[in-house]
Amino acid sequence: MSTHLRRHHSDIDIGGSKVPSSIQGTQSRVVDFTKPLPGSQPNLHDVIKSKLPAASSRAGAITNSIGVFIALDMRPYSVVENVGFRRLVNTLEPRYQIPSRTHFTNTVMPKLYENTKREVLKRIESASSVAITTDGWTSRATESYVTITAHFVSEEWQMENPVLQTRPLHESHTGTNLANVLTSALTEWKIDRFGNIAISTDNASNIVSAVKQSPSLNPHIRCFAHTINLASQRAMQVSQMARILGRVRRVVSFFHRSSHAASVLRTKQLLLELPCHTLIQDVSTRWNSSYDMLERYLEQQAAIFATLTVKDVRKNVDSLVTLSDEDVGCVEDATRVLKPLKTITTIMCSEKTPTVSLILPLKELILKAMAVVESDSVLIKSVKAAITKDLKDRYTDPDVNQFLQEATALDPRFRSLPYHDETGRLQVFTGLTVKAVACASKLKTEVRVKVEPDEPLHAEPESPPLPALPSVSDTDREGKSESGPESHAPDEPYKKKIKTAMEEIFGEVFITHVQAARPLSACVENEIQRYKTEDCIPLTANPLEWWKGNECRFPNLALLVRHYLGVPATSVPSERVFSTAGDIVSGQRASLSPDNVDVLVFLKKTSS
Repeated sequence: MSTHLRRHHSDIDIGGSKVPSSIQGTQSRVVDFTKPLPGSQPNLHDVIKSKLPAASSRAGAITNSIGVFIALDMRPYSVVENVGFRRLVNTLEPRYQIPSRTHFTNTVMPKLYENTKREVLKRIESASSVAITTDGWTSRATESYVTITAHFVSEEWQMENPVLQTRPLHESHTGTNLANVLTSALTEWKIDRFGNIAISTDNASNIVSAVKQSPSLNPHIRCFAHTINLASQRAMQVSQMARILGRVRRVVSFFHRSSHAASVLRTKQLLLELPCHTLIQDVSTRWNSSYDMLERYLEQQAAIFATLTVKDVRKNVDSLVTLSDEDVGCVEDATRVLKPLKTITTIMCSEKTPTVSLILPLKELILKAMAVVESDSVLIKSVKAAITKDLKDRYTDPDVNQFLQEATALDPRFRSLPYHDETGRLQVFTGLTVKAVACASKLKTEVRVKVEPDEPLHAEPESPPLPALPSVSDTDREGKSESGPESHAPDEPYKKKIKTAMEEIFGEVFITHVQAARPLSACVENEIQRYKTEDCIPLTANPLEWWKGNECRFPNLALLVRHYLGVPATSVPSERVFSTAGDIVSGQRASLSPDNVDVLVFLKKTSS
């Protein structure tokens, strides 16, 4: 390069080289080769070293992804200031500058919330019917919140369960204040346009009062899981059962308090080849935790007894009383009776398949299982009687019962209504017919059905009849007459009708008749009669999948299905938010503002 410059560009001083004497009097240019020439492209080093503009698409995408990371992984806003996180981002993209924590709090997360809310509103708008659930909880900061979730069947026949809001309630939790919260939420999320909106809640008196003060919330479905919990709690309060539970609780509490006893228990489990499970401490307000405690005690009773016989363990627990053989037998019988209730509670907590249609069949199943037999012990008879007494009067309100009966009939797993006689089935399907006609009338005033007539239909008198399709023999005779003398009478002028190619080929073979408009009620009744003759699908099948494949066969009933089967049987979806919110409003984030709690819970549950 230097040789080329000396030979052809002698006026350039390349530094350290001698300028020829022939041009010493002229002006020379000094070039610094460490800097780019004017108008030239930047080198690779400068491109890598430069920072991404904050308004660039790549910087915006990274910032948005960090916001999604904060929401989905329930990270605090301060994570963007952590040294380890900043180093990770710098390694992945050295040119990116992480915005401040305040920027994420005031700009990024609210924008994510608004975009996601817009999508949820669009999905709700496309739904034909929406139901809601609600429940309340208190955070670590003793802040009271009310969560509302929506439920509907999408156009693709999928269950949708978006969390709408988790808002603070600073006033007293009276029925009136809760009613105001529900009414405001229905308006904000544009759900009030659906008219009657089904709601599922627990049996608390304040929420029951709130629903009664909201005319648009109907029907009111009491949480079936909570109902089972109340009935089972009655069973746990039977005197003999309460005494046994008290003894088991004291044993379990001892092992939870004593690290030495817990260590010996693990050793005994290994020696006896038992599962290395810890003992379960129950929560008095949740019957299934009491069931789990008893079941675990039965599983580990050999290891528990062996541990309590160790001198070092036993010396400080002389007052601890274990279960006798008779008590163990009673616990085994009680867990056997209560096991179906535990299984039913698990089934009813599903959010992917319809559950409201299961309430009445499962209620009948429980009542049948709680029937007393001669071989039952005194304890089991008392347990069964307590459950039956609490459960038999549930869901007997006429409007709620009718809604549940019709929901069960629209579930292809239970369309035969096996717990009904023929008169009861007729009443249920008659009610469905009336509702299907009313629902379809909003969309269309009449249904015109194109059918093949059973008998040839005659045309109107003023219209000439269509010619019959000639048979093979007629065609042969026609061919013979064409070659013979004139076959027409002299006084009948022969007029040959000119046919198109399609008419010549098909004739009347594909002629159909459009009957006069059939009454909508007749169409619905026909659908219901055909639906009743269908075979029930397996209990493990998803009824929404069946309706997705048969919507075209039962279009009027399909309109009702989205209204009925989209209603949840429990308020579990709202209660599940409490666990998520508890992780968000942790001890380190107890000062999180209610608005940020609402944003983070909404993004976490909706974007998951």
